Amino acid sequence: MRFGTSSWTYPGWKGLVYQRDYPATGAGPEMLAEYARYPLFGTVGIDSSFYSPLLEKTLHGYSAALPDGFPCLSKVWDRITVHTFAKAREKIRAGQPNPDFLNPELFLESVLAPLREHFADHAGPLIFEFQAIAREDRVSPQDFAEKLDRFFGRLPREGRYAVEVRNPEFLTPAYFAVLREHDVAHVLSSWTRMPSIGMQLELPGAVTAGFLVVRALLRPGRYYADAVEAFQPYDRIRDPNPELRTDLVRVVETAERLRIPAYILVNNRAEGSAPRTIAAVAQLLAAR
Repeated sequence: MRFGTSSWTYPGWKGLVYQRDYPATGAGPEMLAEYARYPLFGTVGIDSSFYSPLLEKTLHGYSAALPDGFPCLSKVWDRITVHTFAKAREKIRAGQPNPDFLNPELFLESVLAPLREHFADHAGPLIFEFQAIAREDRVSPQDFAEKLDRFFGRLPREGRYAVEVRNPEFLTPAYFAVLREHDVAHVLSSWTRMPSIGMQLELPGAVTAGFLVVRALLRPGRYYADAVEAFQPYDRIRDPNPELRTDLVRVVETAERLRIPAYILVNNRAEGSAPRTIAAVAQLLAAR
C-alpha cells in the first residue's frame, strides 16, 4: 500500500514534511527529495505533466532526487484527454473539438516514450484524467467506452494505466468491462460531482485491474476554487471528513483481500492538509 499526495510543492508543510524553507513556487527536485524521505509517503502524484509533457531535464532531475523503487503517478497530457477545448486553456480554440482526443500515436510518442527512456525506474501508473464532458458534446456513456476500447487496444499491454472520469453517468458496466479487458484501473476519486470513493468501490466490477488507484481530491459537492481559498497554507485539517477516511481504509482492506497493490493519493483540498489526512488514515489502519 503506497500513500502519497497530489504534488509536493507546498511550502506550508514546513515543520510537518519539510525542515527548510522553500519558495512559493516550490523547489523542484530538492523539495521532492525531502518529500520522499517522509515515512508515510511511498508515492507521489506529478500533476504538472497534465499541462505539457515533462522535459528530459525535468525527468532526470526528478529521477536523481528519488530513492530506488519510489514510483510516481503522472497525469497524462491533457491534449490527449480533453474532448473539447476550454477557454481557460485554449482561448483561440475554445469550444472546438480536440482533434487529438484519445490519439494513441501522440500518447506513445510524446508521453510514454520519454517516460520509458528517462524515468522508467520511477514510472508508476499513468493517470488519464478526463474532465467533465458537457452534455452538448453528445458523448454518450457507450460512445466513451468504445473510444477507450479502441485507444487502449493500441497501447502496449505491459504499461500500467488508470482512467479518472468526472461524468458519473460514465460509470457503466460497459465502461468497467472495457477497462477490465485492457487491465486498466478505474481511479476511485472523490470529486465535486462524483459519488464518494466508497460508493464507487461498491459498484459491480469497479476493480478493473491488478492494482488500485485512488485520488482523494475534494469533498463531493465542494468546488476546487472554494477549497483552495479556504484551506491554504495546507498545514492543518480544516474540514475533517470521517467518511473519506473510512473509505480509504476500505480501499486498503479491499487491496489486501485481493492481494493487489494500491496507490492512494490525497489532495490538500480533501480536508485541508494531505499529510495530516494520511496520518489520520494510518492511525485508523494501525487501530484495526
